[in-house]
Amino acid sequence: MHDMRFRFVGWAMTAGVVLFGLIVGGAWAQQTGVADAGLQQELAALVEKHHGKVALYATQLNTGKSVAIDADRPVQTASVIKLTILFEAMEQVRAGKARWDEKLTLVKGDGVSGSGVLTFFDTPLMLTLKDVLTMMVIVSDNTATNLAIDRFGVDAVNARIAWMGLKDTHLYKKIGKPATGPMPADQPKFGLGKTTAREMAMVMERIGRCQLAERGEPMLAGDAAICEVALKMLRNQFYRETIPRYLEKLDSSETGSGIASKTGSLNAVRADVAIVAGKTGPMVLSIFTFDNEDKSWTVDNEGEVLIGRLAKTIVEAWSPAGLDGKTLIPGLGLAGPVASEAAGASK
Repeated sequence: MHDMRFRFVGWAMTAGVVLFGLIVGGAWAQQTGVADAGLQQELAALVEKHHGKVALYATQLNTGKSVAIDADRPVQTASVIKLTILFEAMEQVRAGKARWDEKLTLVKGDGVSGSGVLTFFDTPLMLTLKDVLTMMVIVSDNTATNLAIDRFGVDAVNARIAWMGLKDTHLYKKIGKPATGPMPADQPKFGLGKTTAREMAMVMERIGRCQLAERGEPMLAGDAAICEVALKMLRNQFYRETIPRYLEKLDSSETGSGIASKTGSLNAVRADVAIVAGKTGPMVLSIFTFDNEDKSWTVDNEGEVLIGRLAKTIVEAWSPAGLDGKTLIPGLGLAGPVASEAAGASK
């Protein structure tokens, strides 16, 4: 699902940094769907020049501003569908049905090609669930993804997708392995998974808002710690040639990135879904390019460059002062660090 262009992003994060996605008491404004017509025109002009197709949805969460281009069109997810697997894992940890420190075993025959490194490791190899999910997110490891799917099940992930109210998002099967049952008729068209730009933005927003409960239900004491674990993975994404491309001007490996993202790539597909910590408010960006003429696996791939330009245009319009990855996003109201990872592991 990804090329192997690893770019090191440090694992260390400053102790006590408050993860920007967590909220208390609904401090982020509910989206009001305020269309930004001027920005929409700028984005359309960029998209018009692309040798391929684009689906985009972006919103600034504290103001409700939004832009959309073909946002409800079902598209191939590539590795972006792994966000739904991560979310199901978070929910199972919350319910006490999984633990970050539980052990999973990689055995001979589990390895699959594509992005990641686990396929090169000697087996048997014992890993924690958190290790597996970290590999799935940070380097988009396909072997780790299959281990996670084995742990939770395709049906459970799709049930969670339906629970979130998503109508056009679906995980079809494991990567590089034959299907274990009948496939939906549209599976050959979409491959690993399908989604829309708007629906995948909703998944990322849930993680950022730490919305693990049903609507109207209160957060549990351990929810913040669960979300902290997931956001740490997403903030340390190795693939940074798309949404972060023109936004991160300095190395963020010591302080933690102001962008939490999950990318996806196929020959004719480039996609990235992210929470961006703007100084004037957090934004969710969900951008898919597909049917791309440029199928190259270089840093100058047209789809990747376009995603970077679209992201830069959105962020500069909504947060002219730039990003705020070191500290709490203004207005979220948290007074100190969120609970430790250990709290999440104890469930």
